[in-house]
Amino acid sequence: MSDFVPLQPYDSHNQKLEENVHPPDWVNPEPAERYNLVVIGAGTAGLVTAAGAAGLGARVALIERELMGGDCLNVGCVPSKGVISAARVAAEVRDAADFGVVVPDDWHVVFSTVMERMRRLRANISQVDSAARFKGLGVDVFIGNGRFADGDTVEVDGKRLRYKRAVIATGARAAELPIEGLRDVDYLTNESLFSLTELPRRLLVVGGGPIGTEMAQAFARLGSQVTQIEQSPHILPREEPDAALLVQAAMERDGVKFVLDATVNRVEQRGDEKVVCLEQDGKQRELIGDALLLGMGRSPNVEGMGLEDVGVSFDVRNGVHVNDRLLTTNRKIFAAGDVCSKYKFTHAADFMARIVIQNALFFRRAKVSGLTIPWTTYTSPELAHVGITPAEAVEQGIELDGYTQPLADVDRAILEGETEGFVRVHTKKGSDRILGATIVAENAGDMISQVTLAMTHGLGLKQIASTIHPYPTQADAIRKLGDQFNRTRLKPWVKTMFQTWLAWTR
Repeated sequence: MSDFVPLQPYDSHNQKLEENVHPPDWVNPEPAERYNLVVIGAGTAGLVTAAGAAGLGARVALIERELMGGDCLNVGCVPSKGVISAARVAAEVRDAADFGVVVPDDWHVVFSTVMERMRRLRANISQVDSAARFKGLGVDVFIGNGRFADGDTVEVDGKRLRYKRAVIATGARAAELPIEGLRDVDYLTNESLFSLTELPRRLLVVGGGPIGTEMAQAFARLGSQVTQIEQSPHILPREEPDAALLVQAAMERDGVKFVLDATVNRVEQRGDEKVVCLEQDGKQRELIGDALLLGMGRSPNVEGMGLEDVGVSFDVRNGVHVNDRLLTTNRKIFAAGDVCSKYKFTHAADFMARIVIQNALFFRRAKVSGLTIPWTTYTSPELAHVGITPAEAVEQGIELDGYTQPLADVDRAILEGETEGFVRVHTKKGSDRILGATIVAENAGDMISQVTLAMTHGLGLKQIASTIHPYPTQADAIRKLGDQFNRTRLKPWVKTMFQTWLAWTR
């Protein structure tokens, strides 16, 4: 068995989680004579690959050295959204008077209960990713360290697993950032944040990407004094600037303080306090907190598998090198998910796994470039995006038309008190073909799927305009964009001809 770090706190919920995804008494099976697929890593990509292949009748082995479910279940999507949901409720209680609901002045958040609820829900969800479930699906589950022994064999804790095809799905981890003094500081990453049982009074967050931003807002809403540090002029630098600034303004109202255009030079531990030494506007300054969260950077898990011995090309920054069909430089070995992709999202890993199944088992030529991959930052409001941004279009020499519908002009958003946001679609210039979209709304992550569906199946704004949406809904903002496009087609000469026709037919 692998060296496993016990879950903390080791309460009944984490014991249930462990029993499901890293059973202490698990006995690895005797290997089959040969497997159609041996999958290393039981995060989303590995689980989907193993379950899908086994469901088609393939003989599959699945290897995991730590927790099945990977980052998403254990230290990513699931626990973070559990905390975010509690933080949203806290914000609703805080703002309840705006809706005529009177809340006692002494209301407060019990952080230990927030985290206990998260652990309970995570443990309940973990059954889906459990070793027992995958054994029931016909997958041979091995708990331990998998390493390529030769060109057709993976070894795990003394057992040799021969394969026709193998899949590397080992994911990624929080990056070790080159910040002076960091190794001497007791800091948090997403891998340790969800073990907290006490709310930090002062939380310093380094990094303005999705992880740091989501947790900065959530912890501020739960009662922490949060300061977020970002080297760019605004948070979420990958997003359209006005969209990111809407989220930033909402977080400022929640009490988050921002230190932008700042470079972190050094961190220190002074007693129980964490000190971040940074440079901003040419001046040196210090920030002091009770906890420090590093919310930036992911490193692919490529070490210790013997990739060099089987001709699999990789590097420690970008991970395993794959072609458009997710085949590595070894024609028997594929890779999927965070270990090989710049799109480090659970849903992206899911669909990459489906490509691997097609290409590894059926000799298909499915391509990653054929995927339309959206993403969402789960702040309040959420920020969702799919496709190209205007900045990327300029770099690629693509001309765009843009259509924006402010939520301030959408009835349901007005009634919900959620008017600070918009729906924006970018089309190929002179056409209704959708090339990208950005949505800022409380449920932007749900709304973006309508645009993603249209892009995936070649539907344009004209088809969206002709699709009836229920009234009142915030998604009706997307239909309004279709109306905007149709109005651009009504050229002056067309209007003149129509008026002439009407006059003639009277």
